[in-house]
Formats: sequence, structure tokens, C-alpha cells
Amino acid sequence: MDASLIIEYSWVLLVLIALEGILAADNALVLAIMVKHLPEKERKKALFYGLAGAFVFRLLSLFVIAVLVDFWPLQAIGALYLLFISFNHLFRKHVVAKSEEAAGVTKVKKGSGFWTTVLKVEIADIAFAVDSILAAVALAIALTPTGLGTVGSLDVGQFVVVFLGGFIGLLIMRFAATKFVVLLQKRPGLETAAFIIVGWVGVKLSVQVLAHPEIGLIDDHFPHSTGWKLFFYGVLVAIVAAGWFFSKKPAEGEGKQPEVERQAERKVEGQ
Repeated sequence: MDASLIIEYSWVLLVLIALEGILAADNALVLAIMVKHLPEKERKKALFYGLAGAFVFRLLSLFVIAVLVDFWPLQAIGALYLLFISFNHLFRKHVVAKSEEAAGVTKVKKGSGFWTTVLKVEIADIAFAVDSILAAVALAIALTPTGLGTVGSLDVGQFVVVFLGGFIGLLIMRFAATKFVVLLQKRPGLETAAFIIVGWVGVKLSVQVLAHPEIGLIDDHFPHSTGWKLFFYGVLVAIVAAGWFFSKKPAEGEGKQPEVERQAERKVEGQ
């Protein structure tokens, strides 16, 4: 691999790790809310079983997607799904949540039993895994092939980038999510930025679909052109920068954690 290829792959891997980190922190908080009614020992077991299931599911899903990635209907479904979860999250957080808060709506949830909670954690983990894998694959398939071979329809280099991004995301969710939760409390705009990025990646995958030879609405060389790549990553960096610099910092001494937990509980209710 020449230097330019190494830089391209390293950059995408860093983007994936950053995106996984932000989403993993948000997801970890959701999981913590889901298991908080259990005794401490059972909480750890429920989270362990859930994350173990997510790891197995990610591996299986990655191999399936690697085989079917060139199947344009799958790409189209993936693009629509990424756009949906992006708009759905932003709508629920910035429209529904604010409406409920203004109306003084509160909901009381009854704690589930251990195995019911484990099942809920598994389902949540799988949903998080689908989001992450689709976003990662959408980013990776536009990378220049390394020529080192293929795994299904993915180049070996593309497959490794997606695998490492997903694996590191799980590690972050398991070991470093609390630090990212603190970061999200200080810079809440990063969560919004992460979901806007998910939607932007959905746009990228849509471009890939429209350029597919069987569709032909866009020139098939366009998704791999330098101009499009520079524009895509330029917008991506701008989204992250805006999320960081325009985040409303909590006032000194203001209790931020309860509001973060309320947002997480809304997501649990929306599972």
C-alpha cells in the first residue's frame, strides 16, 4: 500500500472510531438506564450477556453484508434506514421531547425481570450494531481497493476497516463509555452531530445506489471521484466542528445528569 492509500484508510478508520465513540456513549447510557432497576450483580450480568450477543451479531452481520454489499437493493434499504434513524432521532429529541417537556409530561416505567431485561438489552444492542455496521460499510465501500484480496464483495482493506471500527466501538461501549458520557454532558451538541453524520452517511450510500450501473442516474465514477470525497469529508468535518463549538455548555453547578438520563429514558421508551 502506498502512502496516500494508508492515509485514506487511516482517516476513515479515525472517523469511524470517533463516530462509534459518540454513539457508543449514548448507547451505553441507554443500556445503563435499562438495567438500573436490577441488583448490581445482575446489572453486570445483563450487560455482559447483551454485549456478548452484540459482538456475535456484529460478526455474523458483517460477513453477510460483505457478501451482499454490491446488491444495490440492499444498499438502498441501508441508505433509507440510516436516513430514517437520523431524522427520527433528531425529531424525537428536538421536537417530541421539547413538546413533552413544555407540557410537563412524565412517564413512570415498571422495572422488568432479569431475563426480560437481558432480552431488551440484546434487542437494543442489535439495533445499535445494525446502525453502526451500515454506517461503517457505507463509509468503507468508497475507499480505494487495496488489491490484497476480497472478503465477499468487500476489499480486504475495506473489510478490516469496518471490522476494526465495530470492534473498537464495542470496546468503547464496554470500557470507555463513561468518559464519553461525561463529554456528551459537556458538549451535548456532539450527540446531535453524530446523528446528522449518520444521515450524511445515508446520503453517501444513496449516491452510491444512484450511481450503480443498473440505476445509472449518476455517473458510476462519481462516488469514487476526488471531488466528491473531498466534499463529503469536508461536510463531515464541518458537522463535527459545529457540534463541538455550538454546543450549549451547562451552567456552572447546573445538574446535567438528570436531563441526560431523561433523554436516555425517552429512547428506552421508543425501543
